[in-house]
Amino acid sequence: MRPILLSGHERALTQVKYNPDGDLIFSVSKDHVVCAWFSHNGERFGTYHGHQGALWTVDVDPHSKLLATGGADNTMRLWEVDTGKLLKTWEFGSSIKRVEFSPDGTQLLGVTEKRAGHLSTIVVYEINPDPAAEQTSEQSLRIVCDESKATVAGFSYLARYIIAGHEDGSVSQYDAKDGELIYNVRAHDADLQVTDLQWAPDRTYCITSSKDKTAKIIDAGTLEVLKTYVTDTPLNSAAITPIKDYVILGGGQAAMDVTTTSARQGKFEARFYHKIFQEEIGRVRGHFGPLNYVAVHPQGTGYCSGGEDGYVRVHHFDKAYFDFLYEVEREQAQANL
Repeated sequence: MRPILLSGHERALTQVKYNPDGDLIFSVSKDHVVCAWFSHNGERFGTYHGHQGALWTVDVDPHSKLLATGGADNTMRLWEVDTGKLLKTWEFGSSIKRVEFSPDGTQLLGVTEKRAGHLSTIVVYEINPDPAAEQTSEQSLRIVCDESKATVAGFSYLARYIIAGHEDGSVSQYDAKDGELIYNVRAHDADLQVTDLQWAPDRTYCITSSKDKTAKIIDAGTLEVLKTYVTDTPLNSAAITPIKDYVILGGGQAAMDVTTTSARQGKFEARFYHKIFQEEIGRVRGHFGPLNYVAVHPQGTGYCSGGEDGYVRVHHFDKAYFDFLYEVEREQAQANL
């Protein structure tokens, strides 16, 4: 797989996202700029300017009309994708660590950082999908995470639940209508934070990654841990691939935590695991620092990763990826003939 290298950021990448059609990739980094790229060839589609601090998070609505971003300037912003126009700014007392649209695009969730005098919260706003419409300043829901701050959160299928990952390694399920806490489970090691939460295509389950060097598939309805993927490096991100039964994990020891660091030792590779058998099946090298985020093309034809090295690497899967089968899968395929 020959990657396309996207070089449009001057500092570390924090999140990369495909739009639902998979033809655009949005990337944010610590350099205040939001970039949009064409996924097939890596050409830049445009940039979005306005944030005054490092950016932590980005998401695009189901219709690729609206873009949401959040950052260290304590604002969550809404943009028009096509024109780059800033449509709305919501201000908070601390930085925004995660934004996510609901599956139908009518709600936008934000996770705020815990800071002196400010508790960690998960906020939800009703969104009008029309870029020309006036957006509300009123929160429709506010969940205060006083036990342990939320680091990531998102909407489950039909926006029934809000699932959140916390700094203490636990995962919570809240009612998305009234914000009531339903379950809280200790999914990851205590005090090793949940670093990412990404959904399966139907949002009935999600995958979480953690500094405890594992990623877990968790049922959105029961919070039961269904699968565990064990690695030898702290993880920053994990994604589920459609079509093939794989998960992609990204992470790596930060340079400041490694005394003598080389690309080999820091373990800066995207790792592919079989979703069912929980075994590692391959790695893709390339980044010169930890992978901070991995995102999979919605049609399962490729993936991209954003690294501490400031690059986005876009990979289009080749034939060998789709042809690869485990012994069991091969036997099953033959039995079905």
